[in-house]
Amino acid sequence: MTVRAYAVERAGGPVQRYEYEPEPLGPLEVDIAVTHCGVCQTDVGAVDDAYGISRFPVVAGHEAVGVVEALGSAVDGTRLAVGRRVGVGATAGACFACEWCLSGRQYLCPDKDDTVLRGDRGAFATGLRASDWRYVHPLPDALASEHAAPLMCAGITVFSAITRYGVRPTDRVAVVGVGGLGHLALQFLAAWGCHVTAISSTAAKADDARRFGAHEFVVADDGLQRVSGSFDFILSTVSADLPWDAYLGALRPHGTLCVVGVPHGALGIHPLSLLLGEKRLVGGLVGSPLETRQMLDFAARHGIRPAVETFPAARLDRALDHVRHGRARYRAVLEF
Repeated sequence: MTVRAYAVERAGGPVQRYEYEPEPLGPLEVDIAVTHCGVCQTDVGAVDDAYGISRFPVVAGHEAVGVVEALGSAVDGTRLAVGRRVGVGATAGACFACEWCLSGRQYLCPDKDDTVLRGDRGAFATGLRASDWRYVHPLPDALASEHAAPLMCAGITVFSAITRYGVRPTDRVAVVGVGGLGHLALQFLAAWGCHVTAISSTAAKADDARRFGAHEFVVADDGLQRVSGSFDFILSTVSADLPWDAYLGALRPHGTLCVVGVPHGALGIHPLSLLLGEKRLVGGLVGSPLETRQMLDFAARHGIRPAVETFPAARLDRALDHVRHGRARYRAVLEF
């Protein structure tokens, strides 16, 4: 089976057609015929080599939805079958033998299969191979494929932060940034039962934030002092460098500031911002297979859907540029 993909040959270079022949299917592996794939800021970072770790040619893409095309000999046939609609996210496999995997924290596995870091085997292609069937997730019928795709990375990133750090329905929470991650976080937290405040650099997104579930809206430049000591949990979804002490100051004692966006520079904080009030500064990654299944079920049950703009796969260059310059409202999705 020839896979037709869209690759970038050098950092920031143009998108070109690219073909390859997959190796024989391994016992735990699953081949998926891709129908939709989200375009994430991480994909832009991969094709631009923003992190200095890209292996060219790069076929990015790690929010894939499609149908099962072939199953390895050791795949659980009661869960997956040829023709079933499934999703694969930022992780396509793990060792399932290390201490992190055995304790259910496969997202920390040092040998996990990061879909976007494979070089020329990412999901901007007609086919994607998952290295372990446990990372191939059957999709609820209620989730359309173009909506399910961004949930496979953006959705699970914010959902796992909410569950992993013990956010309660009685908590007062804030989401920093109303963008690709933030607009999903607002929906999840509102459905979770929290009192939700959206914090943005501009008032232009106030109506959208409320539509996504925010009860209150704050413009960061003139509103942070007003919400000092207000929140049990703050989720930062932006890539900007923020006044971190001010955000820690917006937490109640024992509050948590969770960073899931990737800032451009180092996080500079004063020690007393943490010590007084015994506050926590934590990071967030994508979820385990179990968390991903829980997230998909929760999204289907509560009507949580990303706002998407779709692009034909042949216009990947345009979609990447759309995300690169922050024009997506709120997730870009390729259709194959």
